[in-house]
Amino acid sequence: MSKKIVILNGSPRKKGNTSTLVKAFTEGAESVGNTVTEFFLDSMEIHGCKGCFGGHSSKECPCVQKDDMAQIYPAVKECDVVVLATPLYYWNMSGQIRTAVDRLFALEEGDGNLLRGHDRASALLMAAEGQGFEDVLTYYDHLMEHLRWKNLGHVLAGGNMDVGDIEDKPEIQQAYELGKSIR
Repeated sequence: MSKKIVILNGSPRKKGNTSTLVKAFTEGAESVGNTVTEFFLDSMEIHGCKGCFGGHSSKECPCVQKDDMAQIYPAVKECDVVVLATPLYYWNMSGQIRTAVDRLFALEEGDGNLLRGHDRASALLMAAEGQGFEDVLTYYDHLMEHLRWKNLGHVLAGGNMDVGDIEDKPEIQQAYELGKSIR
């Protein structure tokens, strides 16, 4: 049975190293019949969470703010897998993806929790100049625990100073295989 996969791409570069991982993952996932929807967050208008607790999960757009998250909410509600793809910035995920993840909280508010559990799973794709992934992995593990999502794994590609440095590295095949493993 095919899965619906949503990729939240938090890279600011459409053709950067993170996007190369996303492309490989997508090819692997689609090769086994999955449907993949990617949101390139940097080109979207997404405002930071206001912490107002005014959201209502059962509404079509559960957040009180009206911006491009309205495109993401229905896709996440319907998906089986959420992939977080991001470069490593100061030992964490990019601001683009952190903002979108914070805003997903609206799906936990109000009339029913439409974010936690629901047999949803997640994977993490990251590219970086260095190798310091420990802090972001701690955050990701806590997030998975809170959301009660199955952690399908991660591909962490360090040592990529410039766009294109990731080409021909083993992490590209790992991302493909991770996508292909989702069934």
